[in-house]
Amino acid sequence: MLDDLHALVEFAQAGSIAGAADRLFRTPSAITRQLQRLEAALGAELLDRSVKPPRLNSLGSKVLEQARDLLQRTEAMKSVASRDAEPHGLLRIGLAHALAEGTLIKPIRALTEKYPKVRLRLLSALTGELFNRLLGGELDVAVVFLPEGKTAPSPLLTNIIASDRMEIVQSAAGNIDDDWESLSRAPWVLNPSGCLLRASLIDQMERAGFTPMVAAEIHYNIHLQLALIQSGYGVGLLPARFIARKNCRDTVEVLRPPSFDLRLSVAITRIGQLGALERAVELLEHGIRHLFGAANTTKPVSRGRRGVPASRRAARPRK
Repeated sequence: MLDDLHALVEFAQAGSIAGAADRLFRTPSAITRQLQRLEAALGAELLDRSVKPPRLNSLGSKVLEQARDLLQRTEAMKSVASRDAEPHGLLRIGLAHALAEGTLIKPIRALTEKYPKVRLRLLSALTGELFNRLLGGELDVAVVFLPEGKTAPSPLLTNIIASDRMEIVQSAAGNIDDDWESLSRAPWVLNPSGCLLRASLIDQMERAGFTPMVAAEIHYNIHLQLALIQSGYGVGLLPARFIARKNCRDTVEVLRPPSFDLRLSVAITRIGQLGALERAVELLEHGIRHLFGAANTTKPVSRGRRGVPASRRAARPRK
């Protein structure tokens, strides 16, 4: 019916069947058949054929108005669904709490500057909640942490775009040794229960036969966690990229207990394709990948055993 409505619009614009045929590169008889087919579908005559050339009657004029509106809406719908169209419209992005930090401003700003017709709506939440919102149609994409080798639950689509390495750190003036037994006796500054990072750390400690003593649960405020660790309140778990960026060489010490290796995948998850917004999402992915890639090329700050003065090492009480 859309083709027939298009023929009606062109007929009204040209003022004749022959004119509409020229505009649509068809024969007059083909345009006549389209108009007759449209009348049959609607069950009413749209043309006054008592005059030559025929013209729209009163009902035809009303149908013409709605036909133009419908065709415009159809074109807008095609634009939304087309990857070739300039990205435009609302893009709803979810960010896992552990990833919602200031460095993400750069890829987000790059997206809005390149595609000014895209409006962003950001939401920070736990990964599980973000998955539920994706499935419920409340989000278009979510940037989350996932255990290495894992994907989001079906039917969500997962695109791994980077890897993030975590480090155990204490104050530069601390005296905790880098073995699991010493770390199990130390006070810990961690995210609340439900955090994937915390769960992964506890799993590695328990496999070594120990359990951390949690002294502070800070709700995904990485800057406050760093401040508490620097003050000597306890040991904590921070991203290597964050430690390097903050230039913490003189304020924290990285501890590496035996076999400790905690890396998480950074992933973009979604329910399906996004049409015209697809290129905007690809730009966001590129920006985040570059952000983490640059961070991973910088060696994390680590005083280590070799970097601690001998006088300080000798002064440490043995446990």
